[in-house]
Amino acid sequence: MSTRTHWNDYAWQLIHEGPQPPALHMALDAVITDEVGAGLRPPTLRIWEWSEPAVIIGRFQSLKNEVDPDGARRHGVTVVRRVSGGGAMFVEPGNTITYSLSVPQALVQGLSFQQSYEFLDGWVIRALHDLGIKAWYQPLNDIASESGKIGGAAQARRAGAVLHHVTMSYDIDAEKMVQVLRIGREKLSDKGTTSAKKRVDPLRSQTGLARDTIIERMLQTFRSLAPLTPVTLADATLEHARRQAQEKFSSPEWTAQVP
Repeated sequence: MSTRTHWNDYAWQLIHEGPQPPALHMALDAVITDEVGAGLRPPTLRIWEWSEPAVIIGRFQSLKNEVDPDGARRHGVTVVRRVSGGGAMFVEPGNTITYSLSVPQALVQGLSFQQSYEFLDGWVIRALHDLGIKAWYQPLNDIASESGKIGGAAQARRAGAVLHHVTMSYDIDAEKMVQVLRIGREKLSDKGTTSAKKRVDPLRSQTGLARDTIIERMLQTFRSLAPLTPVTLADATLEHARRQAQEKFSSPEWTAQVP
């Protein structure tokens, strides 16, 4: 017998703090998900705000294959490695919508990896439809539209919990992106950066709406599935995350563990 739970079996918490540095975001994902897994907090939706530009590489990606260190230095971009798999993401403050779901494993019990991605992305795709964007889930981990890819998801399975996070492009600087990320540069070099803009089409051009308006619509859609209460980060959670950010996620050993 499946013991899979549903969205509205839980009273969810929403965390949406002011801008924070990249390494702290990596640590908060790990700490909050572990708290959910240990039953110390309910399932949590966290909306990220960035204090500085960053490249976030996947858990198993090669640092030198993904990032151009000269481009990153030139543009003041911090490079961090996250705990989940998936591809590299280029973010600047205000230019992406990034969020994490930290959920008990029971919510995706019995689902394949692919099914769990589709299930956990479903509410956002509904929100995008409400905003007039024809979006769909594209296996394994993309949110796509007729104008190009909107965002990418990644997951990490931790003790008792699943971390599922998504970065969607709101207003991307494609020219800067291809100077910082190596990936796709060969595909783009002969066509110029217009092709990068086409491949990753931002929500701003598709909706004409302010970023905050899109986030508000996402939250409305989520609340139609389950109760969602805004909370601030507990001091103990923040302290734990700050320690991990400093000792682990800012360390060259972690960032370059796959050179």
